[in-house]
Amino acid sequence: MTTEAVKPRWVALLGGVLGSTCCGLLLYAWSVFIKPLNDEFGWTRAEIAMAFSICALVFGLTTFIAGKMSDKYGPRIVVVIGSITLAIGFVLSGFIHSKEQLYLTYGLIAGFGGGLVYLPPIATAPKWWPDRKALATGFAVVGLGLGSFIMAPLATKIITDPLLGWRYVFIYVGIAMGVMGLISAWCLSVPPAGWKPAGWTPPVFDKSDLTKLGRDYTFGEATRTGQFWLLYVAYFCGCFAGLMVIGHIAGHGRDAGLTAMQAATAVSTLAIFNAVTRILIGAIADKIGTKVSFVGIFVLQVIAMALLFPAGSSVLFLGIVAALIGWNYGAMFTLFPASCLNYYGPTSQGANYGLLFTAFGLAGFAGPLVGGLLKDATGTYYAPFLCGAAACAISVVITAIIKPPPKLS
Repeated sequence: MTTEAVKPRWVALLGGVLGSTCCGLLLYAWSVFIKPLNDEFGWTRAEIAMAFSICALVFGLTTFIAGKMSDKYGPRIVVVIGSITLAIGFVLSGFIHSKEQLYLTYGLIAGFGGGLVYLPPIATAPKWWPDRKALATGFAVVGLGLGSFIMAPLATKIITDPLLGWRYVFIYVGIAMGVMGLISAWCLSVPPAGWKPAGWTPPVFDKSDLTKLGRDYTFGEATRTGQFWLLYVAYFCGCFAGLMVIGHIAGHGRDAGLTAMQAATAVSTLAIFNAVTRILIGAIADKIGTKVSFVGIFVLQVIAMALLFPAGSSVLFLGIVAALIGWNYGAMFTLFPASCLNYYGPTSQGANYGLLFTAFGLAGFAGPLVGGLLKDATGTYYAPFLCGAAACAISVVITAIIKPPPKLS
């Protein structure tokens, strides 16, 4: 059996970090464009936010395509295509003159490219780290939080430069994302048949215990299990609450009397913890188990969502709650792919998790929208955040009762 890889196995982790950082740059700092676009074109906040909603929806739905393509053709070619598409869409957004053009370039083209870039590293990295699957998954998604932490100050600096402006953010960052994505693609490959880490011995099961034996699920078999759709609902509910907060936490702080900089600090705090947890929760889950980790983060998220409204008027209180929400929200993007892998095996992980991740796209469209509608209807963020807490409570129940599907012979 082969014990040496063509490349060191940490290279796959680097590919995951770079790829997910591209996606973080694409998605999680969108709010920095709201004021300059509003000032130049006079578009409403809802019209500008629609570009983000379209991007999140297309991004999430595209991961299913990316997973199927990655399983069939390998991760590298999928990420190459995605990186080029992402860069083209983002750069073209720097030349738009109508909101319809923005919806096309940023929402559809860049969102589609980002979806192709995001999924393959998640399906690939754990194959190189069978001894640390959750930790490897954490590295593959850490860039979503890291990218948002980098993008906000970088974009703000470019936007406020009198010689540059918001268009150059799209142009410069789009080029940078294309380069990063191509490097990520180079880092990704599937381990050779029979490969295992040097010094690691796969677990040996007692052949008399048939409950521990079985083959991997195919995509069709996985989607016919009730567990898959329970995971889907739990993922949607968690993302619904988290994306609602990401879209509205700064506005909540301003409504409660905080300055723009104080409200922005809560956003940055959420982003930092969103990034850090993606690696640390993987190590924790490898020690205490994915199920315990799942229930714990969702219980904490219910509490945090319930505290968010009264925390709005205090910089310190809001920062603490934002950190807790960021931690719990980011943890999902390590725990859900790890659970999918544990339940159904690595053979069809690309397609399985690709379909599961479409829950993010649907939640990305619904969460901020529902939050805005409830805020407009009630006048405060009390109802939206309470709705988010209720959604997370559903995830608590699901993750507490769900059991792995039976092994296949």
